Amino acid sequence: MDPGGDAVTFAITHRTAYAYEAEVSASYGEAHLLPRDLPHQRVLARAITIDPAPDEQVDRTDWFGNATTWFALRAPHTALEVTATRTVEITGRDGTSDLLAAQPWEDVRDALVAAGEGDGAPPDPELLAAVELSLPSPQAAPTAAAAAFALPSFRPGRPILDAVEDLSHRVHAGLAFRPGATAVGTPVDDVLARRAGVCQDFAHLTIAALRSMGLAARYVSGYLETDPPPGRPKLQGADVSHAWVSVYVPQTGWVAVDPTNDQFVGDRHITTAWGRDYGDVAPLKGVIFTDGDTEALTVSVDVRRVGADGRHA
Repeated sequence: MDPGGDAVTFAITHRTAYAYEAEVSASYGEAHLLPRDLPHQRVLARAITIDPAPDEQVDRTDWFGNATTWFALRAPHTALEVTATRTVEITGRDGTSDLLAAQPWEDVRDALVAAGEGDGAPPDPELLAAVELSLPSPQAAPTAAAAAFALPSFRPGRPILDAVEDLSHRVHAGLAFRPGATAVGTPVDDVLARRAGVCQDFAHLTIAALRSMGLAARYVSGYLETDPPPGRPKLQGADVSHAWVSVYVPQTGWVAVDPTNDQFVGDRHITTAWGRDYGDVAPLKGVIFTDGDTEALTVSVDVRRVGADGRHA
């Protein structure tokens, strides 16, 4: 993808608030809330605020290169709020596929197999790293049902991105976007049976289908523009954190597609983290020690374009 072109700047706020019915003696959490620096994405500012202030906080980079924040609160508390604020500049992603990715999908599969088996000359490091993303993961395993769903999109000799685009279209057409239809851990086969879910389910099904064909696919978490510019449609999943898929294509790299909205990823998508599936990049997860239950959980996300002066555009 060409990193040139007009730049769009976004201000993103993601706030998660917990209220507990009984005192919590300790909380331990891990957050994937800080966006990545990428060729098409430049992070201008980013910060995480935790209230109450944690006794310990460690910022690190995980296996996939994502910024990760670990924290521990060991003093009793009845509420917890985690707020991430970021300003990000997106450049040169127009939502179209790369013309270089016209090779047959079988060639891509065979290159991954050869790299995984160590056949021939030493493979490109990026290709070798992609092999890991062709393997099963807990929430995006290549089941028989996922393979049967994928097969019509992968006719012999079909160009890789034609096949990916068709698969995305069929996932979009085959699933209804229905919050509450699934839970965080709903298996791919159950999503197929229910024919409904949210962006996480659209992504997991697409990844499982791609892996069933021997291809490398990763789960990408991030955000969509909340209020689109005049004349452009509002996209599904724009009011919460969002998820989409990247597929690896040799000589081109990772190409991102959003099956929830049936389009290649463009300049309204902001990337936070990626991994094998949702379990690797959940925005916020952890454990608490208490005799009660969570009384309330509130999550709010705001994504706004800002001008050169930092004000909302």
